[in-house]
Amino acid sequence: MIHIRVSPDPIDVAAEFGRIEPAGIGAIASFSGLVRADDGVELLELEHYPGVTETMLAGLAEQARGRWSLAAVSVVHRVGPMRPGERIVFVGTAAAHRAAALEACAFLIDRLKTDAPFWKRETRGPEHRWVEASDDDGAAAARWTG
Repeated sequence: MIHIRVSPDPIDVAAEFGRIEPAGIGAIASFSGLVRADDGVELLELEHYPGVTETMLAGLAEQARGRWSLAAVSVVHRVGPMRPGERIVFVGTAAAHRAAALEACAFLIDRLKTDAPFWKRETRGPEHRWVEASDDDGAAAARWTG
């Protein structure tokens, strides 16, 4: 089972766990990201290309299922305006064994950070700026190529 959702609605982590836990499997791994208040960030706005973003995320989930034996994958990403402390992303994987669940979860969040078509804009007081993926994000994603 693969579940992908891109929405401005808050992410209900309990609901997402409930979606992947009934797989009757031995291991669940998850990552949940929050908007940081780095350097005075007051607001983070995410834009995306509807349809394309979901297709890209589904493709990453299929890649993960192809590399690891996964029973379930859930990728939920928020768009729109968000304040520091709000949940921006949830990635959950279910597998028979912890190594597959953990590795697949890491793969998905690393690749999502660089491959998914999201555009981020930070607001700090009167200043607005678009945010690019960092070199660290690129290095994390590159470890999965090959």
